[in-house]
Amino acid sequence: MADQIFPEPTVGVFIFNKAGEMLLLKSHKWPDKYVVPGGHVELGERLEEAAVREAKEETGLDIYDLKFINFQQFIYDPSFWKKRHFIFFDFACKADSLEVQLNDEAQEHVWVKLDAALRLPLDSYTRTSIEKIIEGNLS
Repeated sequence: MADQIFPEPTVGVFIFNKAGEMLLLKSHKWPDKYVVPGGHVELGERLEEAAVREAKEETGLDIYDLKFINFQQFIYDPSFWKKRHFIFFDFACKADSLEVQLNDEAQEHVWVKLDAALRLPLDSYTRTSIEKIIEGNLS
């Protein structure tokens, strides 16, 4: 991939099942950390559309009832496998299915309650958004 010219807008998707458990993934892009599905916003795409698309591509799940959590600035953080500048736009949402079908971006997944998630090795950005969800400050 060519060097970046501008920061890249990306979405993070915090998917909850009917039991109130959240989906976390392990990805080679975030070594030894749990993260959520997500990725780049494409040209002409709204943030919510990107979240729906990325969730489907990375997990096979259809999501709905999106609520904005927060945005975070990620500037050349060494926790990611490449030197990148992202702007994360995170959303909480729901899925009816538990049938996760991972693509090649993640190697494993787990459904966990929020309090249990905080005891796992999370990347700091995922942790920040989970704490916001627990606080209940969603729009």
